[in-house]
Amino acid sequence: MEYLPVEVIGNILSRLGAARDVVIASSTCQKWREAWRNHLHTLMFNSNDWPVYHELTRSRLEIIVTQTIFQTNGLHCLSIIMDDVDEFSAAPVIAWLMYTRETLRQLHYNVRTTPNINILEKCGRQRLEVLALAHNTITGVEPSYQKFPCLRSLSLSYVSISALDLSLFLTACPKVEVLSLVSIDIVMSDPQATMELTSNSLKDIYVEAISLDKIILEADSLEKLHLKDCTLEVFELVSKGSLSHLKIDDVSVIHLDIGESAEDLEIVDVSNFTIMWSKFHHMIAKSSKLKRLRLWGVVFDDEDEAVDIETISACFPQLSHLSLSYELRETALHYGSQDSFQLENVTVLELGWMVIGDLFSHWVAGLLERCPNLRKLVIFGVVSETKTHEECHTLANFTSFIVKLMRKYLHVDVQFEYE
Repeated sequence: MEYLPVEVIGNILSRLGAARDVVIASSTCQKWREAWRNHLHTLMFNSNDWPVYHELTRSRLEIIVTQTIFQTNGLHCLSIIMDDVDEFSAAPVIAWLMYTRETLRQLHYNVRTTPNINILEKCGRQRLEVLALAHNTITGVEPSYQKFPCLRSLSLSYVSISALDLSLFLTACPKVEVLSLVSIDIVMSDPQATMELTSNSLKDIYVEAISLDKIILEADSLEKLHLKDCTLEVFELVSKGSLSHLKIDDVSVIHLDIGESAEDLEIVDVSNFTIMWSKFHHMIAKSSKLKRLRLWGVVFDDEDEAVDIETISACFPQLSHLSLSYELRETALHYGSQDSFQLENVTVLELGWMVIGDLFSHWVAGLLERCPNLRKLVIFGVVSETKTHEECHTLANFTSFIVKLMRKYLHVDVQFEYE
């Protein structure tokens, strides 16, 4: 170890991450202490890493963090995650940010302070590339002054911010590519809760647990859109058609419009969502490059509707991975009498039941006939802990049916996933 360059030791200490582990390791010898002071580039304070953080007084904890940070030079990544810890005084936290701001590339910041600190003012106009803020309040954004010229990833969780300030904040980040918004409190000045966001550089956006009347996103370079646990009346995407990945999970939305962005879609993943099949199909019908389609736990707005497998075959010739799980009705089997279409390129088929029975068994058999090049079949199901004799009998019949059926498809790998 004595022949290791201090730069290498600095990299080793940086990989430890947790500040307590770094301090302990750096006490090995003078060379390791030098590496800590001059070549450490990553430092993490997380109240979940060490139970003692919760036992220390606020002032003592402030002193420990301050002393640790001030013994380093040239930090690139600083993470201060203090969940369930008393609020800090603003002065020492400002000192931490000001001391590291010129060299910092990544800041993960979840610290409650009294009074609240304007993070944008302390960290703007620097070389930050990743900024993750949680449990903070952002007000009075001035993009002409509080610029983030190098920022590529922005994450806001449990942050209170107005729709206007969020829009201005995004404007102040001309190179941002990844945006994550989780449980943010949107302060609205207008009774109609509308949020408009515009970015020419944005490629990936994740929105979770947000309730608004309307979101309008204008992002010409957007490649991935993920909405989760949101309640919206309207979501509109204005883009030039670079979207390749659309994921919707447990979202309530009356009007969803992705405009002309569907043509380059390769992955569509929809779960726990109420859809009108004709309208949903119209939205993605031009996605001729689609390779993965997942409709899981979806509910149809019209009881007579069902996923049209023939339409899927015609519209998505490159489809290779198909996942379906929804309440089956007799209409789901109507395709079985027609031999005019097949899912030629589907190699992976995932099917899940809402209710296990003969209808599901025949549905599985019908889809297998439509996938001549299938290599893998995965069947998902829910098995209750308390099973009646009838339920056991139904499950046994299904198992027997699948065993007999798969004798015709010996080349297919069959897997079962039960909850």
